Amino acid sequence: MTAVLPERTRTPAATAPRDLLERLAAAPGGRTAVVAADRELTFGELRADAMRIAAGLAAHGVGPESVVALCLPRGAGLVTALIGTLTAGAAYLPVDPKLPAERRRFLVEDSGADAVVTLDGGPGGTLPAGVPRLDLAELLAGDTPAPGYRPVPVAADTLAYVIYTSGSTGRPKGVEIGRGAAARLLAELEDAGIADGDGGRVGWNASPSFDASVQQWVRVCRGDTLVMVDDETRADPALLAAFADRRALTAIDLTPSHAEPLLELLSADGGPRPLTLLIGGEAISPALWSRIAELTAAGIVRAVNLYGPTECTVDATAGWIEPAAGHTPHIGGVLPGLRMRVLDEKLAPVGPEGTGELYLAGPRVGRGYRRRPGLTAERFTADTGPDAEPGGRMYRTGDLVRLLPDGRLGYLGRADGQVKLRGFRIELPEIEAVLTAHGSVAEAVVVLRDDVHGAPGLVGYYRPAAPVTEAALTELLAASLPAYMVPAVLVAVDRFPTTVNGKLDRAALPAPPSGAPAPAVPDGRLPASDDRLSASERLIGEVWTTVLRASSVGPDDNFFKLGGHSLLAIKLVSRVRAELGVALPVKAVYAHPRLRDLAAHIDGLVAAQDG
Repeated sequence: MTAVLPERTRTPAATAPRDLLERLAAAPGGRTAVVAADRELTFGELRADAMRIAAGLAAHGVGPESVVALCLPRGAGLVTALIGTLTAGAAYLPVDPKLPAERRRFLVEDSGADAVVTLDGGPGGTLPAGVPRLDLAELLAGDTPAPGYRPVPVAADTLAYVIYTSGSTGRPKGVEIGRGAAARLLAELEDAGIADGDGGRVGWNASPSFDASVQQWVRVCRGDTLVMVDDETRADPALLAAFADRRALTAIDLTPSHAEPLLELLSADGGPRPLTLLIGGEAISPALWSRIAELTAAGIVRAVNLYGPTECTVDATAGWIEPAAGHTPHIGGVLPGLRMRVLDEKLAPVGPEGTGELYLAGPRVGRGYRRRPGLTAERFTADTGPDAEPGGRMYRTGDLVRLLPDGRLGYLGRADGQVKLRGFRIELPEIEAVLTAHGSVAEAVVVLRDDVHGAPGLVGYYRPAAPVTEAALTELLAASLPAYMVPAVLVAVDRFPTTVNGKLDRAALPAPPSGAPAPAVPDGRLPASDDRLSASERLIGEVWTTVLRASSVGPDDNFFKLGGHSLLAIKLVSRVRAELGVALPVKAVYAHPRLRDLAAHIDGLVAAQDG
């Protein structure tokens, strides 16, 4: 099948692009390489630090095909440790320090990591015994290597990184990607005009544990400046928009969920060229697509919709979001390092405008799942395409697509039980396995619904085998899973509904309960005539009922106990900004979760603003 390239595609990527570190070595030494809250580094300093880290790792036996777990917070140290690991010829494994201890331990054990790098002790005590723990500060304080940047030379198929994704068997699986595939990704981002110009300033917004982060850090290897976005700024659209302007960002990655509240806050004078929005991780709605196209027409942004599984080195397709008549949301065409196959259930090619499952082949297909040969063989199969290379493989994405009349791809959703929530890929059986591990749970089913407190969210249904509280189950889930995988609501059921064939009828599962009635007002309402309530309390109450889709709220209710979460907090502050003209930071919602307290805080902001 002929590959359809994005609209802005230029010269095809070279057959064998230069290694990332070879390109990094050529960047001007005095140019700024990394900007973070804790430190700024020039390219000369980055290379020198990377050499020190590589020397320290080599002293512990780390080299090609070794895996180094980086359990580090967001900051300049994360970048230097990552580049230092690659400089040693090894591969890195991101281990977010904020993950539950059990999850961190699993990642290190399952990957067979050869070393763990932490900062100032970090969470090292919760990691498996027997794995060398190296302190980043001590590595950086090591002997200064001889002048010059000399990475350990490696072949293109040498392991570059391992990133874990949710697993359908109940445990996460580590995806292995080689250095050549990562180098090819960067070359293709350039060829498609996504990484354009010289001296870009790229915001690192994604979690290091999310494969979109690779799309950002590889940019430093071409001489771009990598600007680390801190956690507080990432969570607040107002702070992020101001950050993009202040730091003169030229590109930043966003999921559609986080792009929407940011769009109204972007200005046209943030830098020398329009800000490029790299949007991916979940489907874009037609309304959001149209809004982004309007901003593109106004010259405020450039925007590209990127799709790709972790197993195929981040980005597989790219579609520019432009104000072209008749354009509906699409994921564009396949990038040149991959070849697409749209196949039916019998693995026969689907014709023009047909629907089928997307398979991807080519040099950017990953090596497979770490230490999981059976699963690798199941998902990475022999390439059946007419242009297949001898011994070539293709990856079964599990995504359904439609070939649009113009040759691009329309995304139709999953063909299996996998879901995406706020950009994260989630295998629902993994959550169900944790729930049923509790002795008081006989059965469990987790679904993604659109009506969880006013936004898409996970709902866990369980049939108790013995009395058990929702708090106990939530505690179990939070101790084992990342926060984005913990269901927003747990619902106990006497039995699961089934179809006439005896299979689970997911459509018949009960709707999750809405917000609880407010105890402070007898009928749960906040009447405008009630003199006991301030104007701010009444306004915030109205906003809460809209954002949370709660039937009623009261002044003593807690936003998060009513089902609020980070995305709804963003929507809340956006509404407050629109209604009162007050720049309420998202962190204020966490600091003042009770309606009465948040209203008082807003009153203080209004008074300060008026004064």
